[in-house]
Amino acid sequence: MEPSPSLTGHSFEAYRQRRLSLIERMTRGGGGVAVIPTSPERARNRDTHYPYRADSYFQYLTGFTEPEAVLVMVVGGADTSPQSMLFCREKNLEREIWDGFRHGPGGAREVFGLDAAYAVGELDAKLAELLADQPALWFSIGHDSGWDRRIAAALNTVRAESRTGKRAPAMIRDVRAELDAMRRVKDATELAIMRRAADISTAAHIRAMRFVAPGRFEYEVEAELLHEFRRQGCEYPAYTSIVAGGANACVLHYVGNDKVLCEGDLLLIDAGGELNGYASDITRCFPVSGRFSGPQADVYDMVLDAQAAAIAAVRPGATFADPHEAALKVLAQGMIDLKLLPGSADAVIESESYKRFFMHRTSHWLGKDVHDAGEYKDGELWVPLAPGMVLTIEPGCYIRPAEDVPEAFWNIGVRIEDDAVVTAAGCEIITAAAPKKIADIEALMRDGRGG
Repeated sequence: MEPSPSLTGHSFEAYRQRRLSLIERMTRGGGGVAVIPTSPERARNRDTHYPYRADSYFQYLTGFTEPEAVLVMVVGGADTSPQSMLFCREKNLEREIWDGFRHGPGGAREVFGLDAAYAVGELDAKLAELLADQPALWFSIGHDSGWDRRIAAALNTVRAESRTGKRAPAMIRDVRAELDAMRRVKDATELAIMRRAADISTAAHIRAMRFVAPGRFEYEVEAELLHEFRRQGCEYPAYTSIVAGGANACVLHYVGNDKVLCEGDLLLIDAGGELNGYASDITRCFPVSGRFSGPQADVYDMVLDAQAAAIAAVRPGATFADPHEAALKVLAQGMIDLKLLPGSADAVIESESYKRFFMHRTSHWLGKDVHDAGEYKDGELWVPLAPGMVLTIEPGCYIRPAEDVPEAFWNIGVRIEDDAVVTAAGCEIITAAAPKKIADIEALMRDGRGG
């Protein structure tokens, strides 16, 4: 059976390999049954829904993007072959006229390379059968209360048949712990998608730089970003775009995007597209007028130098914390040099007085979620970086008006963010084509305006 048009050219071997990796991990953990549901549809208002987006864990293992679906993986004893089975909506030609194509169990099994597939209406009855006499249930307890109740009902069904010799799993293990460790290192398929998402998002930022002018509204700039994301194939923005002019740039998660852009202000744009379920995450900051003022340039260059130091710290064997610490040293000294803070760089870092102007970490994991799955510490130690990991590098400086702050710096908010893939030799900045040197930004904006 042919896949739906949205799946054309999409390889599903990578998903099969991920399921095999999870099977290996479950086998080392004693086996059992994993239950991984996708996201439910969510009503926006009355009889309309938000655009549907499959659960990241489910999508990571299947590539299946229809709602009302559940992946069940059975990892039995030595003489029982592991099985990956999908429960999904049945074919329904009438509903397909209204809502679009459905694979149905038969089509899903063939296209997505699963061992078996069933109608989702059969799940509850089959789940109790599958859980009987298994050593463990692998499930994300606490993630969704409705599913918690559904799983409890299946376990109670098994326990109710104890007199027939059936036993319910003695352990419940969080399958997310295994999947988080897997998702922290991207495979070749994931990296290819993320590079393309980065290219599209880079083009969107360049489009915005060329468009911006005094008198335009933040939402007009947001529309330019969204146009480029969708024009080049991204299904959605990876998160709500931040288009923050002037003082709004000092609000870290500003998403109002409804103010007019003024001559003399900086504009901070934090935006990225999502492609095939993978996020890009870029922040650029530039002058609405097309030219940086002296104080704006001073703060901007300080943040850019901090980012360069952080990028230089990204390499195999370094820890997740190393880029942050490298950026922090540059920012602390820069804040002293700009008369924002007194004392020495060491004292500023030790007292954490820098947090008045830089209050977030320099990095986060990036992947199927913009703040992607995966722990940042193993025990008490920061996770060591390894090839295939993807993280953001995003130092910033946000200066609100205050009596002890030079007025020339008031309402300057700067963040510069790129996406870094850890490689054997160091790192690859997959968003590097978005201009970030002052001369390059000013030249682009000047040329984009035709003068």
